[in-house]
Amino acid sequence: MDLNELQRRALRIHDLYDELNLRERGRVWTREEFMLGFVGDVGDLAKLVMAQEGARDIPGGRPALEHELADCLWSVLILAHRYNVDLNAAFLRTMDELDRSHRH
Repeated sequence: MDLNELQRRALRIHDLYDELNLRERGRVWTREEFMLGFVGDVGDLAKLVMAQEGARDIPGGRPALEHELADCLWSVLILAHRYNVDLNAAFLRTMDELDRSHRH
């Protein structure tokens, strides 16, 4: 599955969340709320990484780490969509810039 396919799949899940939030709360999440959710996921990911390194005791082990990494990727894909960023092009451009900057 390439990045565009991942983003299409992420958007299908995003739309399901929008439907659920409209039904249950009468509104959908704003871009800012998606960002806050992402920050929360990154915090959870940090704790799971610490657990993998033996610095914390957190249940879930490797499956929890994999789940949280996938949650973070989902958030990035949705934020890119919400801000109309061509993530594939931006990623390639950024990797090219980093590659050039580290060759000197």
